[in-house]
This record gives sequence, structure tokens and C-alpha cells, in this order.
Amino acid sequence: MGDKRENPRFCRAYRRAILIASICATAPAQKGRPAYQNGACTLIINVDGFRNTKGVAGGTIFTTPNGWPEDNSKAYRLGHTSIDGNHAVLRFDNLPAGRYAVAVIHDENSNKRLDRNLFRIPKEGFGVANNPHVGLAVPSFDSAAIEVGCPQTVIGIHLIYK
Repeated sequence: MGDKRENPRFCRAYRRAILIASICATAPAQKGRPAYQNGACTLIINVDGFRNTKGVAGGTIFTTPNGWPEDNSKAYRLGHTSIDGNHAVLRFDNLPAGRYAVAVIHDENSNKRLDRNLFRIPKEGFGVANNPHVGLAVPSFDSAAIEVGCPQTVIGIHLIYK
């Protein structure tokens, strides 16, 4: 085994830590917010409109339109929580302040995706931040984008069933 510095896993972790430290040290603080708060923001999402208490409430947050809203592999963060009657609360901690698009689903069968019928119409409830009108197309990234600030941002999303 020898010296830790010869271990590839240690070297990658060390380089990553140095890179993150150098970015944090050189990144300008946002106007009006102390620099220490940039990674300590919390997003709380109050979800309502559930038709039953089966499954879980799932949420994704995206930083770019790439993959929006259903490609979980391209989401910045994913989360799920239990449903309490007609309401659920999703909480994302330790977010940098910034702009995020938010989507939620009522994952009735807990398979971590929005199920659709033969005609691609969602079979489960869904919603996005800002509660824009939903026609035949998925709401755009921009229409579902919000500003998350520190120490916390609280939003509400009402589920839609088609």
C-alpha cells in the first residue's frame, strides 16, 4: 500500500478538494450576500393536490435546460418524500444560491419516473415551479425557473393530473 499519495483514489479526491478550494477562494461573492452563504441555501417545496397517498412525492432540480424535466441523469439534485394526506414537503439543503428549474411528480408506484400511457400522456400527477399553464407541451425550463437565495427559499407547487 505504501504512501497515501500513491493511491489513485486519494489523488483524485485530493485534486478535487484543491480545485474546489481554489474556485471558492477566487469566486466573487454575490452582491448583498455573504460569501459563506453561497453553498448553504435550502429550497423547501410544498406540494399539494395529491389524488391519493400511494407512493412518494419526487422532485428534481435542474441548473440548465439540458435534460429538463425528466432526464434524472442530468438533474442537479433528486429527492423524494412521503405524502401526508394531500400534502408533501421536499427539502433540498446545501444548495448554492442561484437559478434552478424545479419539477415534482406524484410517483404512485415509486419507480422514480413519470409514467405515461400509450399516447405519452402522464398517468401520474406532476407540476413545476411557478405553476405555469400546462397544455400539450412540457413547460419550458425558463417558465419553471426560480431564484434560490440564502438562508432558505420556500415555494409551492400544485400537482396536475391529465
